[in-house]
Amino acid sequence: RPGSKLHKKEVAEAVSVVEAPPMVVVGFVGYVETPRGLRALTTVWAGHLSEEVKRRFYKAWHKSKQKAFTKYQKRWADASKASDGGAPMAAEIERAKKYCQVVRAICHTQVSKVKIGQKKAHIKEIQINGGTTAAKVDFVTGLFEQEVKVADVFSQDEMIDVIGATKGKGFNGVVTRWGVTRLARKSHRGLRKVACIGSWHPARVQFQVPRSGQRGYHHRTEIN
Repeated sequence: RPGSKLHKKEVAEAVSVVEAPPMVVVGFVGYVETPRGLRALTTVWAGHLSEEVKRRFYKAWHKSKQKAFTKYQKRWADASKASDGGAPMAAEIERAKKYCQVVRAICHTQVSKVKIGQKKAHIKEIQINGGTTAAKVDFVTGLFEQEVKVADVFSQDEMIDVIGATKGKGFNGVVTRWGVTRLARKSHRGLRKVACIGSWHPARVQFQVPRSGQRGYHHRTEIN
């Protein structure tokens, strides 16, 4: 509109482009609702796990014997041989269908596809909603070792929230951390402080009083 600073000028909108290669479903966890909250009842993994995800179970992958899940894969192979392509781990899956209320898929990223020099995959549980427990379990077992693309979850031009950790700033004082006013120049024992951190009674420091400490590396949700 006329009169605005940007009148007859090009306007650029800042965006972040996030590279997101497909994630792989490698298992699921079944949870039971108890009076104290959820309790993990059973975990079922897929028959084949990629090297990336196995790295997550080790501190020093190159020094280890890399035996993670070898026995589990053998059990899986034996079960599928024995029952002519039948579902292995059937007992666990049946148990999950019978008792669990919440089912979450264990997914991992394909770090090797993003060139960041990291080889160890990130693992995350993603909850599955809708339908009965049996339907949820069948849905997950159908997804085992399959890729889940961004397009399967989000559509174009969709509004989404982004969750992450802010940039860490280390230990900071009250002036930087809480924006408190500095004290007068002549003040005794420093001036980047809070002068009075509370009354005599209550004889404790209240949580509303700004104190120094960690700044940044906070969990934040960017709401779109």
